[in-house]
Amino acid sequence: MTIKKTSSTDRVWDFFCSLKLTIFTLLFLAITSIIGTIIQQDGSPEEYIREYGRANYELFKKLQFTDMYHSWWFVGLLGLFSVNLICCSIKNFPRAWKFVVNPMLVAGEGTFKNSTNKAEFVSDESLESLTPRISEALKNSFTKPVLTEADGKLNLFAQKGIYSRFGAYMTHLSILVIMLGAIIGTVWGYKAYVNIVEGTEINQVWPRSGNQPIDLGFSVRCDKFEVEYYPGTQRPKEFRSLLTVTENGKVVIDKQKVIVNKPLSYKGITFYQSSYGPAGNGSFEIEVTDNKGGDKMTVNPIQGQKVPLPNGFSFSVDDFTPSYDSYGPAAKLHVDAPDGKHRTPFVILQKFPQFDVRRGGDFSFALKGYKQPQYTGLQVAKDPGVWVVWFGSFLMVFGSMSAFFFSHRRVWIRLSQENGKTRIQMAASAHRNQPAFALKFEDLKKQIEDTIENKA
Repeated sequence: MTIKKTSSTDRVWDFFCSLKLTIFTLLFLAITSIIGTIIQQDGSPEEYIREYGRANYELFKKLQFTDMYHSWWFVGLLGLFSVNLICCSIKNFPRAWKFVVNPMLVAGEGTFKNSTNKAEFVSDESLESLTPRISEALKNSFTKPVLTEADGKLNLFAQKGIYSRFGAYMTHLSILVIMLGAIIGTVWGYKAYVNIVEGTEINQVWPRSGNQPIDLGFSVRCDKFEVEYYPGTQRPKEFRSLLTVTENGKVVIDKQKVIVNKPLSYKGITFYQSSYGPAGNGSFEIEVTDNKGGDKMTVNPIQGQKVPLPNGFSFSVDDFTPSYDSYGPAAKLHVDAPDGKHRTPFVILQKFPQFDVRRGGDFSFALKGYKQPQYTGLQVAKDPGVWVVWFGSFLMVFGSMSAFFFSHRRVWIRLSQENGKTRIQMAASAHRNQPAFALKFEDLKKQIEDTIENKA
């Protein structure tokens, strides 16, 4: 007995075609994806140190856990899985292709004898009269058959759903296409952020991991930023930006509203509403009344600015709060006497303009309004591979449906002349969903039987 020796090339090929390798790579991809979900990705060093401590941060950095999806070992796992997928497809594809280009038109005795779905009839009619009727019945109830003559016997072969055998390979291809799209997005795309103060515009964004800004090739201006709060609270209900995009001095997108889950996209770059905050000191609208002469004037100081008043007096705003207990917006002021001495600070309320009159003094103040300039925080994403990923997802859905919901069904019918009678043998098979095909075969068998018995 001779033992066939396996070459090193065959062993390598068998390794990459191994189902064990597929299970191994899928298991490790799942485990590492859990790590990437638990540990925040692309964060700042300060965030990791605050959350996990410096020692753990240094360990995460060495293991590339902070940017796991771009690490060499994760990319290596994806590459190994891709090679495994390609090798398995190459190994098994020729068999599926053979069913398409070289179908078995004439079934052997074993097929008619051992098939689960089989039937046999005997008729007094001749081959010449039965064959056209059976062929027509098969065409109407199944699909158009192919007629082949072999050894004095007539053979009809019909098949349906042959391309469902390629469903698994289409699913394999879709995974590779999705990975290709992800690679394109990683290499030629980026994720960045930018803060735009109301009334200003930008033409650069800052990547999350990098010190150099990225030029957009156009400008984005924040015309207005608004925040809507829940009644009686300072919790934001909705915040939105009005953004205008200009290119070469021309407006291409005018005042588009951007809110959470409703971004702005232009030239493959998408701007998502992410955050907001105050930008610099706000300005107040304060009405000052001279209590002696009754004269009034309105000024618009910023916080900390010294504002001159008649007769050598002056005042400045020390602090502001949008909610002073239950009284609403309030500002704290102090008045300076002509000799420069600070007088006792006091509070004015926007909802109660006459509140400060009770204080007395040379002047009374009323808070009419407050305007705090805001900046809008935008996340910026460019992913040129997104359409490749979408195409791969479509292939995956189509391939999965072909692989799981359709089957390749084949029917063989042989007509032979024996002892002056015609013998009709039927056999059929389906490579998936056998119980459903068995019911279909019973209907087909009944129709063939009725065709044989009906001579009209």
